[in-house]
Amino acid sequence: MAMKIRLARGGSKKRPFYRIVAADSRMPRDGRFIEKLGTYNPLLAKDSEDRVNMDIEKIKEWMEKGAQPTDRVRRMLEAAGALPKTERNNPKRAVHLASGCFCIFCL
Repeated sequence: MAMKIRLARGGSKKRPFYRIVAADSRMPRDGRFIEKLGTYNPLLAKDSEDRVNMDIEKIKEWMEKGAQPTDRVRRMLEAAGALPKTERNNPKRAVHLASGCFCIFCL
């Protein structure tokens, strides 16, 4: 059974709220999951403590059992210091910076 640690969406229209869950990768995004591992509320300020709540110990247990975190959950774990930061490959940005652009994204 391929396990994923991923986000399951909740909340009403235009008011997203996510649960961080351990689920079988064949199940739907908001469908059946095995265990709830935390929450993520993107509507809160980025510096708010309640924006991301994770049970790091449970997540590490699931990863030892073979569960793979999705890209977004991996970034949250890296920000929390639970995983080492990985180098990302973004070739479009490298080409953009090499062109000598001074747009707001490059400054």
